[in-house]
Amino acid sequence: MLSEWTSLQSQLLGVRNGRISESQSRTNMHDFVLALKHGLANGSAADLDDAAWSGMRDMLTNLSRQRASQGFTPAETAIFVFSFKPVLFDQLRKAYAADPASLAEEIVASTELLDKLGLFTMEVYQKTREALIVRQQQEMLELSTPVVELWTGILALPLIGTLDSARTQIVMQNLLEAIVARRADLAIIDITGVPTVDTLVAQHLLKTVAAARLMGAECIISGIRPQIAQTIIHLGVDLGSVITKANLADAFRVALRKKSLAVAAV
Repeated sequence: MLSEWTSLQSQLLGVRNGRISESQSRTNMHDFVLALKHGLANGSAADLDDAAWSGMRDMLTNLSRQRASQGFTPAETAIFVFSFKPVLFDQLRKAYAADPASLAEEIVASTELLDKLGLFTMEVYQKTREALIVRQQQEMLELSTPVVELWTGILALPLIGTLDSARTQIVMQNLLEAIVARRADLAIIDITGVPTVDTLVAQHLLKTVAAARLMGAECIISGIRPQIAQTIIHLGVDLGSVITKANLADAFRVALRKKSLAVAAV
């Protein structure tokens, strides 16, 4: 059965089959058959949540996670289970050759069981991929909010892209940590790369400014383009307590003046 199953999977997966070693594939198949025998002998095929099927659930969970990380699609992952059907049905036909009624019952029962196992495999795969995507998004958010030290005590936080609640939390955390680590008392938040500013974005900016002030740092917001200025006025957002500048260079000059410094041509 394992030889037939291996051959069938190789045909169905094609070039993808090369991502799995033959020894690993046969080990997975062997573990599947043992878990299947244990589940049928000690539990009900109608209830895969039963303790008797815990070994099968663990085995398919590990397999699904492994294949998700290897770049297999949900369908290619489920092939592991579904490709067992022809192999099992062939054995059933031999065993019940003289009893067509029992053969039909066994094929129906086997189909229902393997379909449940295949769907379980796809569900685990999907959850694994979703968790991977969320982790990658989190890493991208952290990488997209760098805090740069422009001068001793002066930090710059360039923002690019949409500013939502999740990203605001990361922005705030990175900025506060940098203020403490570098003992800064001035921070420039540059929103040149933020496409639009609505009420929610403005509120997020004000929260970040307020948090920085609690840490003893004053904030300057740069990158206020004409369209953004009009939008802020139209929305009635009060930025009166925050210094704003059209670009990062102007904001940096203000920061230098506050520290009684100036840049002069040589």
